Amino acid sequence: MAYVDKQPMSRSKLVAIGGVALLHLVLLWGLKNGLDYNAAIEVFEDLKTFDIKEEQKVEEEPPPPPEQKDLPPPPKIDVAPPPPTNIAPPPMLPTAPPAPVMAPPPPPPPPIEPPKPTQAQAARAKGNPGTWVTTEDYPSSALREEREGVTAIAWDVTTDGKVANCRVTQSSGHADLDDAACKFVTRRGRYNPALDQNGNPIQSSDKRRVRWQIPKD
Repeated sequence: MAYVDKQPMSRSKLVAIGGVALLHLVLLWGLKNGLDYNAAIEVFEDLKTFDIKEEQKVEEEPPPPPEQKDLPPPPKIDVAPPPPTNIAPPPMLPTAPPAPVMAPPPPPPPPIEPPKPTQAQAARAKGNPGTWVTTEDYPSSALREEREGVTAIAWDVTTDGKVANCRVTQSSGHADLDDAACKFVTRRGRYNPALDQNGNPIQSSDKRRVRWQIPKD
């Protein structure tokens, strides 16, 4: 069901409506009793210009809000703070100190050579060293070409008295003559070896000059 909100009509509006109704009655009465038509028109014109002003409404101020009684404050609810977002870095573990750098060990000292034995007695040739190389040992090619010269040679005398490591210290200028000198000295040379202070045989050396000269008839 719908309800229509009806407001009471204002007093001034009622007066105006009553006046209009009264004028209509007067007009009808005059027409009925021979009232002049023009007079009726004027009355009607006056009726048309009758201004009805609606009573201005006075806006009523809204009532003051009801007084609020002092209410107890709402209970406090303990809310746990959110967990911290900053994650602490892991603890730094102590690092081991660097290992000391070991210096390389010094090189071992060179081996100590035993002292060389002192020669107490020189080596002695067996026989005549002049017969170790003779004119009969002249190379045939050098003999044909009549080449001559002097070859200086040196060699080692071993502990058993043999000739070893023969070498040319001064060339005759002819390789075949130099080779022949070392060849025959090594083949024919023999020694009593040199001795040290204890009488033990030791290695020694010797040298000689070989003269290559073509014999004259």
